[in-house]
Amino acid sequence: MRLVQLTVPTGKRETILKTLDDREIDYVVTDENGNRDYTAVVYFPLPSPAVEPVLDELDEAGIDDDAYTVVVDAETVVSRRFDALREEYENGDVETDRISRQELEAEADSLTPTFAVYAIMTIISAVVATAGLLLDSPAVVVGSMVIAPLIGPALGASVGSVIDNEDLFKESLLYQILGVVLAIAAAAVFAWLVRMTNIVPPGLDISGVDEISERLAPDLLSLAIALGAGVAGIISIATGTSVALVGVMIAAALIPPAAAAGIAIAWGQPSAAIGSTALVLVNVLSVNLAGLLTLWWAGYRPENLFSIGKTQQRVRRRVLGLAGIVLIFAIFLGAITYSSYAVATFEENARGEAEMVLSQEEFEEHQLLEFQVMMDDNYPFISPDRVVITVGGPPGAVPSELADTLHERINRHADDPVRVEIRSVGLVER
Repeated sequence: MRLVQLTVPTGKRETILKTLDDREIDYVVTDENGNRDYTAVVYFPLPSPAVEPVLDELDEAGIDDDAYTVVVDAETVVSRRFDALREEYENGDVETDRISRQELEAEADSLTPTFAVYAIMTIISAVVATAGLLLDSPAVVVGSMVIAPLIGPALGASVGSVIDNEDLFKESLLYQILGVVLAIAAAAVFAWLVRMTNIVPPGLDISGVDEISERLAPDLLSLAIALGAGVAGIISIATGTSVALVGVMIAAALIPPAAAAGIAIAWGQPSAAIGSTALVLVNVLSVNLAGLLTLWWAGYRPENLFSIGKTQQRVRRRVLGLAGIVLIFAIFLGAITYSSYAVATFEENARGEAEMVLSQEEFEEHQLLEFQVMMDDNYPFISPDRVVITVGGPPGAVPSELADTLHERINRHADDPVRVEIRSVGLVER
């Protein structure tokens, strides 16, 4: 429910009150003495779905932008006419739950802080995420998402597009671009300082840190996270519900991958930053694409009816453009996913071969203690580099027949030659 406060311009009082009477809307009118351009202020309660059509009708009646309108939440309205009005507008479809176009625009604009605050909070969140990734701490990484101010620009571009507010669209687009650049740059600078001051162990292999490695070689499921974040974000803002948790979800799609890209750059491995940077970009684009489609499906249109056709064409072009770029990135992520699948398949098959060889009668004195597949650093399309097998058996060297057999059987499952290292641990019977 909403309470609308509307200033009445000189000469428009009867028109406004007639419009409200025709719609059987209860109202209260007070005289206005503070400004000679306005003769009164009218207050009237509305169900949330009725705000947009009523304000549009008043606008058609001659209420221009010079007159201010305030829409606030109303906890309770006791009125038979209001109940009838609610039954008229609340019919259970998606437009019943959504807020008005005017409220949506104000909400999207309020979610974007000033640029100074946005830049500072983005840098801080990127630094915290970088620390969390280097510590391999999921809790710290989640904390970085909470403080990231990304939801406003991420959703503002979609809102600006569908309601024909190009200023909001351009501002949100600029914020998103600068946010990504700032996040990666801040992460790279902080990671470089950490590395140079030996805060982390010298020679740290970032591919061995789970929180980092999973973002250096992202898979296709990452796309679902971004699309889900975009849809959830728009639904939350369009229905007037809390957007705090959804903001965390959007930040989850952007901040950790940006921090991983910065770490890879600081470690002198720019090729390792390709996958995480691609993940950041596809997530940004996916959030915008999902937002555009969800808003248009929810029924949001420009205020000026004559601009609907033009706006629809612009939204269609942007949707097709975003969808095309997202598709290209999806193919790239699909290739990474297939590469990861091939690695997992190789590891499973290689382990099976090792177990099968060691189960043979001629090698029954040896047993498999540990099996490791070491990857190369050709991110994002990593592949097996060597296999390390630790076997237990009688003291002494591993029989050459065992080493040759393992090398030959394991390499059957590799596209490129893979080194096989065998380490022997002498087992003493007691």
